[in-house]
Amino acid sequence: MHGEYKIPGGKLVVVDVEAEDGVLRHVRVAGDFFLEPDEALDAVNRALEGAPADTDAAGLAARIDAALPEGTVMYGLTSEGVGIAVRRALAHATDWTDYDWQLIHEGPQSPALHMALDEVLTAEVAAGRRPPTLRVWEWGAPAVIIGSFQSLRNEVDPEGAARHGIEVVRRISGGGAMFVEPGNTITYSLSVPDALVQGLSFQDSYAYLDDWVLGALGELGVRAWYQPLNDIATDQGKIAGAAQKRVVGPAGGPGAVLHHVTMSYDIDADKMLEVLRIGREKMSDKGTRSAKKRVDPLRRQTGLPREAVIDRMITSFGGRYGLTQGKVTDEELSRARELARTKFGSAEWTARVP
Repeated sequence: MHGEYKIPGGKLVVVDVEAEDGVLRHVRVAGDFFLEPDEALDAVNRALEGAPADTDAAGLAARIDAALPEGTVMYGLTSEGVGIAVRRALAHATDWTDYDWQLIHEGPQSPALHMALDEVLTAEVAAGRRPPTLRVWEWGAPAVIIGSFQSLRNEVDPEGAARHGIEVVRRISGGGAMFVEPGNTITYSLSVPDALVQGLSFQDSYAYLDDWVLGALGELGVRAWYQPLNDIATDQGKIAGAAQKRVVGPAGGPGAVLHHVTMSYDIDADKMLEVLRIGREKMSDKGTRSAKKRVDPLRRQTGLPREAVIDRMITSFGGRYGLTQGKVTDEELSRARELARTKFGSAEWTARVP
């Protein structure tokens, strides 16, 4: 069995391993990391050899740490990263490059339709009728997008939303509220087979699915990192938030993961504060006293037009994994429009947590 794991901010770890009689055998760890002294690699392999095959990543990391020679230096490598690569091998996880990725980047659409498209396209990936898809959104109207489990009244000031013509919609994934305006926001979705994140914890899957965009931002001169559980941050402040939803496949078979990210290209902070109810506790948790300072726009950090930032992101993804132009099919669009009307555009769904 073969497993690979790109350590966030680090290097690729590759593990070849067999499971025999419930234990790990013939373990071989490799990768483009740096490790000193040379014999530390043999120590890693020996530490994993004979380990119970059901040991989790943290347990495998503990075995490695206990076996490393004194003074071992790892660069671009962590013991936990090796453990994750082992778990991915045993789970028969796939890699980004195992798929033919499709790009969808179409014209502006309503907030409710965007919510519906996420659900429909991810279900199609789960059913095997659609390849893994990167969808870049264009917003047809300003909106507040609240998480699946958030209280509507706690998150949104209805008078402020009405005054500014802000539509409120609820998504199927968890997480916090997002304030978006056309031209000021960059949003994308990844709809991927769950095999891509096999062997990863929920938290690790966020970092894994965000890694490509961190690289793309780096190419734009923005040093960004994943900040648990679901933020992308820079030394200037937060620039993005991510959310996920797991979708079960037909008849309970292999499913898919929806991972979507909203990035702040620019932001009208005064308007946001009139629409969102951002609590004092939430601000203190982020280490700042002012909500206006919580998000630092990409426009200021890159100096590039929004369209140029998006083009560079798409080019970076395609350069890593390949990407062909696609579109929402007529059938998918028909189903999404029906969902937008009956679910995401309905008061019942939006206020399901009052």
